[in-house]
Amino acid sequence: MPAWKRGSGEGWLTAEYAMLPRATRTRTSRERAQLGGRTQEIQRLIGRSVRAMLDDFKFGEFTVKLDCDVLVADGGTRTAAITGASVAIVDAFDWMVSNGKLSETPVKRRVAAVSVGVIDGESRLDLDYEEDVRAEVDMNVVMSNEGKFVEVQGTGEHGTFDRKQLDALLELAMNGIRALDAAQAKALTE
Repeated sequence: MPAWKRGSGEGWLTAEYAMLPRATRTRTSRERAQLGGRTQEIQRLIGRSVRAMLDDFKFGEFTVKLDCDVLVADGGTRTAAITGASVAIVDAFDWMVSNGKLSETPVKRRVAAVSVGVIDGESRLDLDYEEDVRAEVDMNVVMSNEGKFVEVQGTGEHGTFDRKQLDALLELAMNGIRALDAAQAKALTE
């Protein structure tokens, strides 16, 4: 438990994220002594996103750690980690309930995430690496299966974007997330 949660009667949920050395086209070194800023930011995003699945932390004084290792990367690793972690958390808490470790699951909703962007003036969903590096606008969108936003991160990589482009990207992201939510629901029932 984090020190600030001890004695509260509540648990905590956090995430760890790592890009394995051969996950990308060129081998990268492991982050051993200290995590880089990018890795820390991604871990925090995953943790915040998945904590949004819970209404409270009344599942006992223990920490649930999500271990998100990227085996093969071609863009969208943080969004894929969030979407997969959501399924893992539902499954883990369901297991705890079915094995008598908890009386009820604290999970109240699922979350999923996608990347969207503008490439050559065209809105695109689920950017791969080649698209991501040349995107004029790049966004990550996290939503709950209730249709509510958890987090929206967007930037004009090489300039600015207007409200019309923002609305188009959000609509594209919402459609992608609805498809991911359906896949999550199916995976959890099989």
